[in-house]
Amino acid sequence: MGKELRFRQDGTFKIVQFTDVHMADGSEKDFRTMEGMTRILDMEKPDLVVFTGDMTYGEENEKLLRMALKPVNEAGIPWAAVFGNHDAELGSGKEALLKVMQESSLCLTEAGEPEVSGVGNYCLMVKGYESDKPLWIMYFLDSGDYNKNKAVEGYDYIKRDQIEWYMRKSREFSSRYGKLPALSFFHIPLQEYKVVWDYKTCYGMKNEEVCCSQQNSGMFSAMLEMGDVKGVFVGHDHINDYWGELFGIKLVYGRATGHNTYGADGFTHGARVIILKENSEDFDTWIRLEDGNKIVNPVEHRPEKRS
Repeated sequence: MGKELRFRQDGTFKIVQFTDVHMADGSEKDFRTMEGMTRILDMEKPDLVVFTGDMTYGEENEKLLRMALKPVNEAGIPWAAVFGNHDAELGSGKEALLKVMQESSLCLTEAGEPEVSGVGNYCLMVKGYESDKPLWIMYFLDSGDYNKNKAVEGYDYIKRDQIEWYMRKSREFSSRYGKLPALSFFHIPLQEYKVVWDYKTCYGMKNEEVCCSQQNSGMFSAMLEMGDVKGVFVGHDHINDYWGELFGIKLVYGRATGHNTYGADGFTHGARVIILKENSEDFDTWIRLEDGNKIVNPVEHRPEKRS
């Protein structure tokens, strides 16, 4: 489905991450969000757009999803998406929303294996400029919505069978191509986003608590074990945008995109930009705000020294 993803001639591959677009009711705020997305796409001209969940939050979520996707479809840019906790909370379910996504020839989102929890656990490859060998892998996972365990409650978590799916795919890629660097995209942050802020130097803003699941199912540990994922990208917390590195994995928030939901004064809506390099296992990242400003050197946060 969709076009092949390849590095540019200059050895780069650019991704724009939109998160928490939150199309809600077709009001003026929703149109402001679409205008902001269009400006960012015009400025950055990415090779791929990734939506990390909560594209919609309304009863007419199929119609609202088409609105959320319109700026990217009109720009003619391939895109991929994962579901957030709100997308199917009202209106149609995830399967119906996936069909709406796949109306576009630019859509790279896949349903994933039906026996694995969630909708939309899949992989994409980025190939070399002149080579059919994949050089980077991207893992997309459905991080769920709300924990069904009444003893726990709160936000959902990546399930055991999803972790096993990721590890199996990682082994398959490694066996076929050798160890490849990878990125992972999902909506709800892992508990390790708290850890990296508390114990490591981070870059960016933390204006609210990390709204992770209360249940740690071991996704971060699995990524450490497989040794391929270099960066994890999430949304969910609208006024956090920091990143930090924990044991060799960069844990990164996107920049909230949507106007029709909560935010904070002075915290301008925008997107995160990611630059992959053809001959490197590292990546560059910055924030592009909808007003045109670019945050390259975010505020540095050093944790308090602990005795």
